[in-house]
Amino acid sequence: MLADDVAAPRGVEVRLEPLAAPCPPARHRADLGPGESWYAAARALVAERLPELSSWWLLPEDLGGPWKRFVLVEHPGLSFRPLTRGDLPDLIRWQSAPHVAPWWHDGARDRAAAEDRYLPIVAGEDRTTEVWVAEVHGRSVGIVQAYRIADHPDWALLTARPDAVGWDYLIGEQAFVGRGLGTRLLAVFLDAWLRRVGREAGGVAEVFAAPDHRNLASLRVLDKLGFRRGLWFDAPGPTGATRTVVGCSLDVSTVHGALGATSQ
Repeated sequence: MLADDVAAPRGVEVRLEPLAAPCPPARHRADLGPGESWYAAARALVAERLPELSSWWLLPEDLGGPWKRFVLVEHPGLSFRPLTRGDLPDLIRWQSAPHVAPWWHDGARDRAAAEDRYLPIVAGEDRTTEVWVAEVHGRSVGIVQAYRIADHPDWALLTARPDAVGWDYLIGEQAFVGRGLGTRLLAVFLDAWLRRVGREAGGVAEVFAAPDHRNLASLRVLDKLGFRRGLWFDAPGPTGATRTVVGCSLDVSTVHGALGATSQ
């Protein structure tokens, strides 16, 4: 994806995804108004043309091209809850999984390392990072962790916006990988998290992620969410080794609008 594709949107497009019935083939389109966020334009399109469906979940399908594509889902069954001590065995297993381990560098792959890294977060002693468990219809499948870039000096030097929020994510259950779930999970998380942070801390202007440059699946998920790929750089790892990552940034006001309010 070229950066210019994200910078020059032609409009928004919404399709329907009912819970039980076959998906209707039609896609509904609308232009973007001056200064209008992508989500605001999609919500207005739904309210105008599909008012009886306005309580469904509006999720991004692919925001990486000139048409910003959304899907209106009747019941996504996706939720998040704070990490607990009881999640550590799953967390260790997920981080050690073959589809996760090459890209995840948190180092919590045994009980001692996991307790050292995550129990201060669970206990509220470490308030620089939030860790949330992703659930699909009540089953835990992965995590998202979010943090202020400014709280991590090594990262603050590597971003254009040190006041941005950084995040990392993984789907640890192999059965849920490769089904388009990552885009939807992260969209639901952004919806709830941005609105909460907006209420509590005056909002977030930018969200930043830096996947390994070889992790094409993760980069594509960020494309679909409206992130723009930026500079490649060598980032420090927990063992002192470096890895080449791609800085990806989401401009919250352009994509989500005020407070990142994206769904119903």
